Amino acid sequence: MPPRKQFTYSQRPNHAARSAHARGEREFRTYDTSYIRPKQSKGPIIFAIVLALVVVGGLVWGATALFGGLMGGSSAELLASGEKASLTVAEGSGAQAIGKQLQEARLVPSATDFTKRVSELGADAKLKSGAYLFVGGTSVDDLIAQIIAGPVSAGGLTVPEGVTLAKTAELVAQATNGKVTAEAFTAAASDASVYAAEFPFLASAGTNSLEGFLFPKTYSVGDGTTAESLVKTMLAQFQKEIATLGWSYPESQGLSIYDAVKLASIVERESSGDEPVRAKVAAVFYNRLATQGEPSNGFLQSDATTAYEVGHDPSAEEVHAQTPYSTYANPGLPPTPICSPGLDCLQAVCAPDQEALGKYFFFFFDKDANYFFSETYEQHQKTFS
Repeated sequence: MPPRKQFTYSQRPNHAARSAHARGEREFRTYDTSYIRPKQSKGPIIFAIVLALVVVGGLVWGATALFGGLMGGSSAELLASGEKASLTVAEGSGAQAIGKQLQEARLVPSATDFTKRVSELGADAKLKSGAYLFVGGTSVDDLIAQIIAGPVSAGGLTVPEGVTLAKTAELVAQATNGKVTAEAFTAAASDASVYAAEFPFLASAGTNSLEGFLFPKTYSVGDGTTAESLVKTMLAQFQKEIATLGWSYPESQGLSIYDAVKLASIVERESSGDEPVRAKVAAVFYNRLATQGEPSNGFLQSDATTAYEVGHDPSAEEVHAQTPYSTYANPGLPPTPICSPGLDCLQAVCAPDQEALGKYFFFFFDKDANYFFSETYEQHQKTFS
Protein backbone atom coordinates (compact mmCIF):
# COMPACT_ATOMS: atom_id res chain seq x y z
CA MET A 1 0.00 0.00 0.00
CA PRO A 2 1.48 3.35 -0.88
CA PRO A 3 2.29 5.74 1.95
CA ARG A 4 -0.08 8.52 2.75
CA LYS A 5 2.52 11.19 3.56
CA GLN A 6 5.94 12.25 2.43
CA PHE A 7 7.28 13.25 5.85
CA THR A 8 7.15 11.40 9.15
CA TYR A 9 8.31 12.07 12.70
CA SER A 10 7.51 15.66 12.04
CA GLN A 11 8.66 18.44 14.26
CA ARG A 12 9.18 19.72 10.75
CA PRO A 13 8.96 23.47 10.12
CA ASN A 14 6.32 23.15 7.45
CA HIS A 15 4.12 20.62 9.20
CA ALA A 16 0.71 20.21 7.61
CA ALA A 17 1.35 23.18 5.33
CA ARG A 18 -0.86 23.47 2.30
CA SER A 19 -0.21 25.26 -0.96
CA ALA A 20 -2.43 28.27 -1.62
CA HIS A 21 -4.29 28.86 -4.85
CA ALA A 22 -3.97 32.21 -6.50
CA ARG A 23 -7.13 34.27 -6.37
CA GLY A 24 -8.48 35.74 -9.55
CA GLU A 25 -9.25 39.46 -9.63
CA ARG A 26 -12.00 41.10 -11.62
CA GLU A 27 -11.67 44.54 -13.13
CA PHE A 28 -14.82 46.68 -13.13
CA ARG A 29 -15.13 49.59 -15.53
CA THR A 30 -17.26 52.72 -15.18
CA TYR A 31 -18.93 54.29 -18.12
CA ASP A 32 -18.93 58.09 -18.77
CA THR A 33 -22.36 59.08 -20.06
CA SER A 34 -21.99 62.84 -19.58
CA TYR A 35 -21.94 63.38 -23.31
CA ILE A 36 -25.53 62.16 -23.71
CA ARG A 37 -27.81 64.97 -24.77
CA PRO A 38 -30.70 65.69 -22.36
CA LYS A 39 -33.43 65.32 -24.94
CA GLN A 40 -31.99 62.19 -26.51
CA SER A 41 -33.66 58.91 -25.58
CA LYS A 42 -31.48 56.79 -23.30
CA GLY A 43 -33.21 53.55 -24.19
CA PRO A 44 -30.90 52.47 -27.06
CA ILE A 45 -27.77 53.39 -25.10
CA ILE A 46 -28.87 51.53 -21.97
CA PHE A 47 -29.81 48.56 -24.12
CA ALA A 48 -26.38 48.65 -25.77
CA ILE A 49 -24.63 48.81 -22.42
CA VAL A 50 -26.65 45.92 -21.02
CA LEU A 51 -26.03 43.89 -24.16
CA ALA A 52 -22.30 44.58 -23.95
CA LEU A 53 -22.21 43.52 -20.32
CA VAL A 54 -24.07 40.32 -21.13
CA VAL A 55 -21.67 39.50 -23.96
CA VAL A 56 -18.59 40.25 -21.84
CA GLY A 57 -20.00 38.26 -18.94
CA GLY A 58 -20.65 35.32 -21.23
CA LEU A 59 -17.13 35.46 -22.57
CA VAL A 60 -15.68 35.61 -19.04
CA TRP A 61 -17.85 32.69 -17.91
CA GLY A 62 -16.89 30.65 -20.97
CA ALA A 63 -13.20 31.36 -20.53
CA THR A 64 -13.39 30.46 -16.85
CA ALA A 65 -15.17 27.22 -17.61
CA LEU A 66 -12.66 26.36 -20.33
CA PHE A 67 -9.71 27.19 -18.09
CA GLY A 68 -11.19 25.14 -15.25
CA GLY A 69 -11.69 22.20 -17.60
CA LEU A 70 -8.15 22.41 -18.90
CA MET A 71 -6.80 22.57 -15.36
CA GLY A 72 -8.81 19.55 -14.29
CA GLY A 73 -11.11 21.56 -12.03
CA SER A 74 -14.76 20.84 -11.51
CA SER A 75 -17.57 22.63 -9.76
CA ALA A 76 -19.91 19.64 -10.03
CA GLU A 77 -21.26 18.28 -6.76
CA LEU A 78 -19.59 15.02 -5.73
CA LEU A 79 -21.54 11.79 -5.38
CA ALA A 80 -23.25 11.36 -2.05
CA SER A 81 -21.66 8.94 0.38
CA GLY A 82 -22.74 5.40 -0.50
CA GLU A 83 -23.95 6.30 -4.02
CA LYS A 84 -22.38 3.99 -6.59
CA ALA A 85 -20.60 4.77 -9.87
CA SER A 86 -19.14 2.29 -12.33
CA LEU A 87 -16.44 3.03 -14.87
CA THR A 88 -14.06 1.11 -17.07
CA VAL A 89 -10.37 1.98 -17.19
CA ALA A 90 -9.06 1.22 -20.68
CA GLU A 91 -5.84 -0.69 -21.19
CA GLY A 92 -2.87 1.69 -21.12
CA SER A 93 -4.75 4.52 -19.41
CA GLY A 94 -2.50 6.79 -17.39
CA ALA A 95 -3.25 8.73 -14.23
CA GLN A 96 -4.42 11.78 -16.18
CA ALA A 97 -7.00 9.83 -18.19
CA ILE A 98 -8.22 7.95 -15.12
CA GLY A 99 -8.42 11.16 -13.15
CA LYS A 100 -10.61 12.67 -15.85
CA GLN A 101 -12.93 9.65 -15.69
CA LEU A 102 -13.17 9.92 -11.92
CA GLN A 103 -13.92 13.63 -12.18
CA GLU A 104 -16.65 13.05 -14.76
CA ALA A 105 -18.12 10.36 -12.49
CA ARG A 106 -18.10 12.95 -9.67
CA LEU A 107 -15.85 10.80 -7.49
CA VAL A 108 -13.08 13.40 -7.15
CA PRO A 109 -13.32 17.20 -7.19
CA SER A 110 -10.70 17.47 -9.93
CA ALA A 111 -8.54 15.28 -12.14
CA THR A 112 -5.54 17.31 -11.03
CA ASP A 113 -6.02 16.27 -7.40
CA PHE A 114 -5.97 12.63 -8.46
CA THR A 115 -2.94 12.81 -10.77
CA LYS A 116 -0.97 14.84 -8.22
CA ARG A 117 -1.62 12.29 -5.49
CA VAL A 118 -0.74 9.38 -7.79
CA SER A 119 2.56 11.11 -8.56
CA GLU A 120 3.25 11.73 -4.86
CA LEU A 121 2.70 8.05 -4.11
CA GLY A 122 4.82 6.89 -7.05
CA ALA A 123 1.87 4.81 -8.21
CA ASP A 124 1.76 5.81 -11.89
CA ALA A 125 2.93 2.42 -13.16
CA LYS A 126 0.75 0.44 -10.72
CA LEU A 127 -2.70 1.52 -11.92
CA LYS A 128 -4.63 -1.38 -13.48
CA SER A 129 -7.22 -1.39 -16.24
CA GLY A 130 -10.62 -3.03 -15.95
CA ALA A 131 -14.18 -2.46 -14.77
CA TYR A 132 -14.64 -0.83 -11.37
CA LEU A 133 -17.53 -0.04 -9.07
CA PHE A 134 -16.80 2.90 -6.79
CA VAL A 135 -18.78 4.42 -3.94
CA GLY A 136 -19.30 8.11 -3.28
CA GLY A 137 -17.38 9.48 -0.33
CA THR A 138 -14.31 7.33 -1.03
CA SER A 139 -11.07 9.21 -0.42
CA VAL A 140 -8.54 9.81 -3.20
CA ASP A 141 -6.05 7.51 -1.46
CA ASP A 142 -8.61 4.71 -1.26
CA LEU A 143 -9.59 5.17 -4.92
CA ILE A 144 -5.92 4.83 -5.85
CA ALA A 145 -5.59 1.75 -3.63
CA GLN A 146 -8.56 0.12 -5.39
CA ILE A 147 -7.17 0.82 -8.84
CA ILE A 148 -3.75 -0.51 -7.78
CA ALA A 149 -5.41 -3.67 -6.43
CA GLY A 150 -7.21 -4.11 -9.73
CA PRO A 151 -10.86 -4.73 -10.64
CA VAL A 152 -12.91 -7.17 -8.60
CA SER A 153 -13.78 -10.21 -10.66
CA ALA A 154 -17.35 -11.44 -10.77
CA GLY A 155 -18.20 -12.98 -7.44
CA GLY A 156 -14.95 -11.72 -5.90
CA LEU A 157 -13.99 -9.40 -3.05
CA THR A 158 -10.60 -7.66 -3.11
CA VAL A 159 -9.35 -6.14 0.12
CA PRO A 160 -6.27 -3.98 -0.61
CA GLU A 161 -3.41 -3.64 1.85
CA GLY A 162 -3.73 -0.74 4.24
CA VAL A 163 -7.52 -0.34 4.25
CA THR A 164 -9.59 0.06 7.39
CA LEU A 165 -12.38 -2.11 8.75
CA ALA A 166 -14.87 0.57 7.71
CA LYS A 167 -13.59 0.54 4.14
CA THR A 168 -13.51 -3.26 4.06
CA ALA A 169 -17.17 -3.26 5.07
CA GLU A 170 -17.97 -0.99 2.12
CA LEU A 171 -16.10 -3.30 -0.24
CA VAL A 172 -18.02 -6.29 1.12
CA ALA A 173 -21.32 -4.54 0.45
CA GLN A 174 -20.21 -3.78 -3.11
CA ALA A 175 -18.96 -7.30 -3.83
CA THR A 176 -22.16 -8.90 -2.54
CA ASN A 177 -24.45 -6.35 -4.18
CA GLY A 178 -25.77 -5.40 -0.78
CA LYS A 179 -26.66 -8.93 0.34
CA VAL A 180 -24.12 -8.45 3.12
CA THR A 181 -24.45 -4.86 4.20
CA ALA A 182 -21.60 -2.75 5.51
CA GLU A 183 -23.43 -2.49 8.83
CA ALA A 184 -23.79 -6.27 9.13
CA PHE A 185 -20.13 -6.87 8.35
CA THR A 186 -19.01 -4.17 10.79
CA ALA A 187 -21.14 -5.72 13.52
CA ALA A 188 -19.72 -9.20 12.82
CA ALA A 189 -16.18 -7.82 13.12
CA SER A 190 -16.84 -5.66 16.19
CA ASP A 191 -15.62 -8.06 18.92
CA ALA A 192 -12.43 -10.10 18.55
CA SER A 193 -13.21 -12.19 21.64
CA VAL A 194 -16.05 -13.88 19.74
CA TYR A 195 -13.47 -15.57 17.48
CA ALA A 196 -10.56 -15.97 19.91
CA ALA A 197 -11.29 -19.63 20.73
CA GLU A 198 -11.02 -20.59 17.06
CA PHE A 199 -8.19 -18.16 16.29
CA PRO A 200 -5.78 -17.99 19.28
CA PHE A 201 -3.78 -15.08 17.83
CA LEU A 202 -6.74 -12.88 18.80
CA ALA A 203 -6.32 -13.56 22.52
CA SER A 204 -4.50 -10.29 23.21
CA ALA A 205 -7.02 -8.24 21.20
CA GLY A 206 -9.65 -8.58 23.93
CA THR A 207 -13.05 -7.21 22.99
CA ASN A 208 -11.66 -4.72 20.48
CA SER A 209 -12.78 -4.92 16.86
CA LEU A 210 -10.98 -7.01 14.26
CA GLU A 211 -9.28 -3.92 12.82
CA GLY A 212 -5.88 -5.11 11.57
CA PHE A 213 -6.77 -8.81 11.30
CA LEU A 214 -8.96 -8.82 8.18
CA PHE A 215 -6.18 -9.95 5.90
CA PRO A 216 -5.83 -8.09 2.58
CA LYS A 217 -6.49 -10.59 -0.19
CA THR A 218 -9.02 -11.49 -2.91
CA TYR A 219 -11.85 -13.67 -1.67
CA SER A 220 -14.68 -15.52 -3.39
CA VAL A 221 -18.22 -14.58 -2.47
CA GLY A 222 -21.39 -16.44 -3.35
CA ASP A 223 -25.10 -16.53 -2.63
CA GLY A 224 -24.49 -18.26 0.69
CA THR A 225 -21.91 -15.77 1.90
CA THR A 226 -22.68 -14.15 5.25
CA ALA A 227 -20.93 -11.48 7.27
CA GLU A 228 -19.73 -14.09 9.78
CA SER A 229 -18.47 -16.49 7.11
CA LEU A 230 -16.50 -13.71 5.43
CA VAL A 231 -14.97 -12.62 8.74
CA LYS A 232 -13.89 -16.19 9.50
CA THR A 233 -12.45 -16.61 5.99
CA MET A 234 -10.33 -13.48 6.44
CA LEU A 235 -9.16 -14.57 9.88
CA ALA A 236 -8.25 -17.99 8.51
CA GLN A 237 -6.24 -16.26 5.80
CA PHE A 238 -4.44 -14.17 8.43
CA GLN A 239 -3.62 -17.35 10.34
CA LYS A 240 -2.27 -18.98 7.20
CA GLU A 241 -0.16 -15.97 6.22
CA ILE A 242 1.51 -15.55 9.62
CA ALA A 243 2.31 -19.26 10.02
CA THR A 244 5.91 -18.70 8.93
CA LEU A 245 6.49 -15.59 11.06
CA GLY A 246 8.39 -15.59 14.31
CA TRP A 247 7.17 -13.29 17.08
CA SER A 248 10.26 -13.53 19.28
CA TYR A 249 11.58 -10.04 18.54
CA PRO A 250 8.36 -8.10 19.24
CA GLU A 251 7.83 -10.26 22.33
CA SER A 252 11.36 -9.37 23.51
CA GLN A 253 10.27 -5.72 23.32
CA GLY A 254 7.24 -6.39 25.47
CA LEU A 255 4.77 -6.47 22.57
CA SER A 256 1.88 -8.91 22.27
CA ILE A 257 0.72 -10.12 18.87
CA TYR A 258 -1.98 -7.46 19.03
CA ASP A 259 0.64 -4.80 19.72
CA ALA A 260 2.76 -6.09 16.84
CA VAL A 261 -0.22 -5.82 14.50
CA LYS A 262 -0.76 -2.23 15.69
CA LEU A 263 2.85 -1.43 14.83
CA ALA A 264 2.64 -3.23 11.48
CA SER A 265 -0.45 -1.19 10.58
CA ILE A 266 1.50 2.01 11.21
CA VAL A 267 4.42 0.76 9.12
CA GLU A 268 1.88 0.01 6.37
CA ARG A 269 0.56 3.56 6.35
CA GLU A 270 3.90 5.31 6.82
CA SER A 271 6.05 3.47 4.28
CA SER A 272 6.16 1.85 0.87
CA GLY A 273 8.52 -0.23 -1.18
CA ASP A 274 9.91 -3.70 -0.68
CA GLU A 275 10.28 -5.57 2.60
CA PRO A 276 13.86 -4.37 3.37
CA VAL A 277 12.63 -0.76 3.33
CA ARG A 278 9.70 -1.67 5.54
CA ALA A 279 12.10 -3.43 7.95
CA LYS A 280 14.18 -0.29 8.26
CA VAL A 281 11.10 1.84 8.88
CA ALA A 282 9.95 -0.67 11.51
CA ALA A 283 13.34 -0.32 13.22
CA VAL A 284 12.86 3.45 13.45
CA PHE A 285 9.54 2.94 15.20
CA TYR A 286 11.08 0.41 17.59
CA ASN A 287 13.83 2.91 18.40
CA ARG A 288 11.32 5.59 19.22
CA LEU A 289 9.20 3.27 21.36
CA ALA A 290 12.18 2.06 23.37
CA THR A 291 13.79 5.45 24.05
CA GLN A 292 12.72 7.04 27.33
CA GLY A 293 14.88 10.17 26.86
CA GLU A 294 15.49 12.37 23.85
CA PRO A 295 14.89 12.42 20.95
CA SER A 296 11.62 10.48 21.17
CA ASN A 297 10.70 9.86 24.82
CA GLY A 298 8.68 6.88 23.64
CA PHE A 299 6.47 8.92 21.29
CA LEU A 300 5.93 7.43 17.83
CA GLN A 301 4.92 10.80 16.33
CA SER A 302 3.00 9.30 13.43
CA ASP A 303 0.47 11.44 11.58
CA ALA A 304 -1.17 8.24 10.30
CA THR A 305 -2.64 7.37 13.70
CA THR A 306 -4.44 10.70 13.94
CA ALA A 307 -5.55 10.42 10.29
CA TYR A 308 -7.27 7.16 11.24
CA GLU A 309 -9.07 8.93 14.07
CA VAL A 310 -10.19 12.08 12.23
CA GLY A 311 -10.73 10.50 8.81
CA HIS A 312 -8.58 12.90 6.80
CA ASP A 313 -5.05 14.23 6.39
CA PRO A 314 -4.59 15.85 9.81
CA SER A 315 -3.50 19.37 10.62
CA ALA A 316 -0.68 20.26 13.01
CA GLU A 317 -3.25 21.07 15.69
CA GLU A 318 -5.01 17.73 15.24
CA VAL A 319 -1.90 15.55 15.50
CA HIS A 320 -0.83 17.32 18.69
CA ALA A 321 -4.28 17.33 20.28
CA GLN A 322 -4.86 15.23 23.40
CA THR A 323 -6.86 12.46 21.71
CA PRO A 324 -6.59 8.65 22.07
CA TYR A 325 -4.88 8.10 18.71
CA SER A 326 -2.43 11.01 18.84
CA THR A 327 1.05 9.51 19.03
CA TYR A 328 2.41 13.01 19.57
CA ALA A 329 0.37 13.54 22.74
CA ASN A 330 0.53 9.93 23.98
CA PRO A 331 3.65 7.74 24.24
CA GLY A 332 3.54 4.17 22.99
CA LEU A 333 1.17 2.51 20.56
CA PRO A 334 -2.37 3.65 19.69
CA PRO A 335 -5.39 1.85 21.18
CA THR A 336 -5.95 -0.35 18.11
CA PRO A 337 -4.42 -1.06 14.70
CA ILE A 338 -5.22 1.62 12.12
CA CYS A 339 -5.59 -0.60 9.03
CA SER A 340 -5.04 -4.12 7.70
CA PRO A 341 -1.27 -4.53 7.20
CA GLY A 342 0.12 -6.74 4.46
CA LEU A 343 2.45 -9.66 5.07
CA ASP A 344 5.60 -7.63 4.31
CA CYS A 345 4.76 -5.15 7.08
CA LEU A 346 4.03 -7.93 9.57
CA GLN A 347 7.35 -9.49 8.59
CA ALA A 348 9.10 -6.14 9.04
CA VAL A 349 7.81 -5.85 12.59
CA CYS A 350 8.82 -9.44 13.38
CA ALA A 351 12.28 -8.95 11.87
CA PRO A 352 13.27 -5.24 11.83
CA ASP A 353 16.51 -4.14 10.20
CA GLN A 354 19.20 -5.00 12.73
CA GLU A 355 21.65 -2.33 11.58
CA ALA A 356 19.00 0.37 11.93
CA LEU A 357 17.98 -0.66 15.45
CA GLY A 358 19.26 1.80 18.01
CA LYS A 359 20.62 4.02 15.26
CA TYR A 360 17.94 5.83 13.23
CA PHE A 361 15.17 7.92 14.74
CA PHE A 362 14.01 9.92 11.72
CA PHE A 363 13.19 9.29 8.08
CA PHE A 364 11.36 10.74 5.14
CA PHE A 365 10.82 9.80 1.51
CA ASP A 366 10.53 11.91 -1.58
CA LYS A 367 7.96 11.78 -4.36
CA ASP A 368 9.96 9.03 -6.09
CA ALA A 369 9.80 6.89 -2.93
CA ASN A 370 13.51 7.32 -2.16
CA TYR A 371 14.06 6.92 1.58
CA PHE A 372 16.41 8.93 3.76
CA PHE A 373 17.19 7.90 7.35
CA SER A 374 18.82 10.10 9.99
CA GLU A 375 20.22 9.55 13.47
CA THR A 376 19.52 13.05 14.79
CA TYR A 377 16.90 15.70 14.21
CA GLU A 378 19.60 18.10 12.95
CA GLN A 379 20.63 15.56 10.28
CA HIS A 380 16.96 15.01 9.47
CA GLN A 381 16.42 18.73 8.87
CA LYS A 382 19.47 19.00 6.62
CA THR A 383 18.40 15.98 4.62
CA PHE A 384 15.05 17.34 3.45
CA SER A 385 15.84 21.07 3.61
